[in-house]
Amino acid sequence: MSFTLVVLEDAFAASVAATLDMLRAARTLGARSLRFQACSVNGGFVRLSSGVGVETSRLPARSRADATTWVIPGLGMNDAAAVRERLARPDALTLSKLIARHVSRGGRVAAACTSVFLLQQAGVLPRRRVTTTWWLAGLLAEMETECVVDANAMVCADGPILTAGAAFAQTDLMLHLLREHCGARLVDMLARTLLLDGRQAQARFIAPELLANGDTLIARISAEVEAHFPNPPSVATLASRLGMTERTLSRHVRRVTGQSPLALVHSLKSRRAQALLQATHLSVDDVAAAVGYQDAGTLRRLLKKLGVAPPRALRSAASPPPPPGRKRA
Repeated sequence: MSFTLVVLEDAFAASVAATLDMLRAARTLGARSLRFQACSVNGGFVRLSSGVGVETSRLPARSRADATTWVIPGLGMNDAAAVRERLARPDALTLSKLIARHVSRGGRVAAACTSVFLLQQAGVLPRRRVTTTWWLAGLLAEMETECVVDANAMVCADGPILTAGAAFAQTDLMLHLLREHCGARLVDMLARTLLLDGRQAQARFIAPELLANGDTLIARISAEVEAHFPNPPSVATLASRLGMTERTLSRHVRRVTGQSPLALVHSLKSRRAQALLQATHLSVDDVAAAVGYQDAGTLRRLLKKLGVAPPRALRSAASPPPPPGRKRA
């Protein structure tokens, strides 16, 4: 079993380091046949984010058999303009061509966060289910209309293409790969040793104001919904107030956020509910009513669907003790 860690200049240093440390730890814990190397387009020392760097070997420019899984950590950009600028640089253009060749010859590629955009540039995402950092999911869906972008997923595996969510989802991606190659028992030991907790969804980390990514319309929708709790406007009402059809509204929301308008509303409800659970002593039924749900069971199902801890756990972790004589809800 072999991995090629492929890094570009200014890549997210923590993701590169975490990948190397997880691979070394897996080998120490018993995966003796595990082989890996760090490579780059030109080889040599590659400067990463935060002023650190890594020595690399050069990826072969000429075709040759390569049975390794290529692992590409996030590129360290936070917005659409930076993504487009980074993809246009010579090393990214060269790597995209190498990725396309590797996949065409039966190779696997695993990318996290913004490095998923390299796979889009390489042309290997059509008809695949993929994910990326949640606040850029809409951009990926806009750039690659023939793939399904699941902004909620932490890791997506579709044929030879594996993708993961924002920055530290790199660890979830590596747990997935190592579970395939080394088995569940060793990976469980690795996760316990390094205090890693494999996560299934990005949804509980999504902040709607960041999901808007500077888009005025999404900001207006969020403000409308939050201003009218516990009875936020329907999607039809939102569209009418914004002077557009439901279809146009839906298309815009999905393009920017990677979500449907209804999913965006549920994200806003979830965030308000979490805030109330953590900062007040309202009962779970009262919190549910405050965000427009009929009962606590509906709220619990929403939180579970989004990968959020149940109300009792949220309250126990963040709220101060209740007043004397009053029990936690």
